[in-house]
Amino acid sequence: MYIETETTPNPASLKFLPQQAVMTDGTREFASPEAAEASPLAEALFDTGEVVNVFFGSDFISVTAAPGVDWSQLKPQVVSILLDHFVSQAPLFAQGGMGNGIAVPAEDAMVVQDDPGSEDIVAQIQELLETRIRPAVAGDGGDIAYRGFQDGVVYLSMQGACSGCPSSTATLKHGIEGLLKHYVPEVTEVRAA
Repeated sequence: MYIETETTPNPASLKFLPQQAVMTDGTREFASPEAAEASPLAEALFDTGEVVNVFFGSDFISVTAAPGVDWSQLKPQVVSILLDHFVSQAPLFAQGGMGNGIAVPAEDAMVVQDDPGSEDIVAQIQELLETRIRPAVAGDGGDIAYRGFQDGVVYLSMQGACSGCPSSTATLKHGIEGLLKHYVPEVTEVRAA
């Protein structure tokens, strides 16, 4: 088995591709050692003491190193943990660890109540997120989650390698906001949740 690695726009994160499915449906982010207890794989990565975020995508795992950690030291450890996991065909989630493929919001993620009567607008936004934006963000080792639509403002949160990435604000404001405003005229702004 071979695990390919890719850099991401976030210098603290690397994307690991095990050449097989990781999540069959949805995504899952682990932003703390406590959250990682739901997955033996995420827990093993946090147990290195040098990892601050683990993100499972459809066919990749993004790992974010703690500030000051040297990837040349951490990368072989991560690859070894991933190889052990996938070669042994261990389960991705512990019993009762919510391995149902649902994108789990970060504990501190803001959720905004959608404007009343905005169902059609929200459906258009979510369709664009699903078909155009999420695949591009996944290519960078992350994901984006819808958090609400109110008074013309779309609230989104970045996950995985995109969370905390220096370019995530520019991605939200210039890329995603422009696309949503073009296709959904009711959108006036995009904000991070």
